[in-house]
Amino acid sequence: MNTAKTAIHFTDNYLLNPTNPISVNLIGAGGTGSKVLTALMEINESLIALGHAGLQVRLWDDDVITSANLGRQRFAESETGLYKSVALINRCNRWAGTNWKAETIKFEKDKFGRMPEKARAIITITCVDNVQARFGVAEILKELSYRRHYQDEPKYWLDFGNSQHTGQVLLSTIGEIKQPNSEKYQTVASLPFVTDEFGELLKQSEQEDNTPSCSLAEALEYQDLFINSSLTQMGCSLLWNLFRRGMTEYKGFFHNLKDFRTHPIKVA
Repeated sequence: MNTAKTAIHFTDNYLLNPTNPISVNLIGAGGTGSKVLTALMEINESLIALGHAGLQVRLWDDDVITSANLGRQRFAESETGLYKSVALINRCNRWAGTNWKAETIKFEKDKFGRMPEKARAIITITCVDNVQARFGVAEILKELSYRRHYQDEPKYWLDFGNSQHTGQVLLSTIGEIKQPNSEKYQTVASLPFVTDEFGELLKQSEQEDNTPSCSLAEALEYQDLFINSSLTQMGCSLLWNLFRRGMTEYKGFFHNLKDFRTHPIKVA
């Protein structure tokens, strides 16, 4: 009896045995991004304890901290008025002794079509609050993939997105990742961009009203208190498994916190 092989994506070899820390661009330092940064700090400490070179993170966000960000995001009242990226990175560096970097500009092309400096990283993680920003990141990553370099060659894109009670996390490869020969598994070298696979769904689900909230109470009308943190824990577990297990059967999930349902998305 012939049974179908399980589809598996094997992690790029360099992520498992790097000579230098793995470069990560984290884009967005709000409700999800601020929590993802904490998770990356935990991943970094754990990888180093296991003899890995760890992570080198660069956080991108041009927003400043307001009173509406307190409580739901990782900010204190004393940090009001500071750049989100600077406040978070300074805190991480003081706590963990890292030398991670903060950027106080958007991760986007300028008016002349030039890409931001330091755009190249092995892993890109997006925690942005609108669909247009995702498509902009996708365009930059595709362009970077055509420019072959030996250092910090882009490999993966992990995207977090949510509405008030629901969200999703999707893992994509930037080009094809060389896979080992396997008699047990059906290896999958390429995972499509979220903007290619679910582009129309993203456009349909986007909320047109992006008016900034003036208070935490008003912000909670748009995003519930724990949707960001629940997405963060599960999404960063997917990233951790890439390092720890060296493979994944899943490339993401859809999450509904209101009725506590999560639907995994298998590699195919």
